[in-house]
Amino acid sequence: MAEFLPRVTWPENPFAMAPREIWLEVGFGGGEHAHALSVANPEVGIIAAEVFENGISALLSRLAPEEVPEPIPPANLRLYTADVRPLIRGLADGVLSKLFLMFPDPWPKSRHAKRRFVHPELVAEVARVLRAGGEWRIASDDPTYQAWTDRVLAAQELFTVTRQASRPADWPPTRYEAKALLAGRAPVYWSLIRRCIPTT
Repeated sequence: MAEFLPRVTWPENPFAMAPREIWLEVGFGGGEHAHALSVANPEVGIIAAEVFENGISALLSRLAPEEVPEPIPPANLRLYTADVRPLIRGLADGVLSKLFLMFPDPWPKSRHAKRRFVHPELVAEVARVLRAGGEWRIASDDPTYQAWTDRVLAAQELFTVTRQASRPADWPPTRYEAKALLAGRAPVYWSLIRRCIPTT
């Protein structure tokens, strides 16, 4: 945390390459999904956001294993370790090609609904930073969050929504998905494609 994290922190350390696209993962958990994306897509710059220290440490352990004396930061993966919403609000229009929200904290109590990332007030902001044709992927195993997400997405016109009961083949798995399936919970997977809405 003290030595390697400052070398991969966004935006202080920009990508060490010229990314073809920029992707953002919100709440990367243990980091296995963000890491898999970065390895499979070396031409893409990936910003992985997480506020919880355990998750940050887990991803850093993948990037800088103890047995490697002088680990080299990946050229295309950077970490953001604060609330991601101000970061999103500060991004330029259409700068992202993909955004990932994999098994977020459901905030199940009604009084905490405003803390959910899938929220009517944030949908338009996510649409703003995604290019036309860009994709927002969401996955959740929590029935409350699933129902909430369905309601929020039904009330918007900025994205074309596809809803699936099984993980699409090109989505890397996560440990949260594995835990959900082991516990008998049924995940839902949404793919939101940013519509091209003509200006008047």
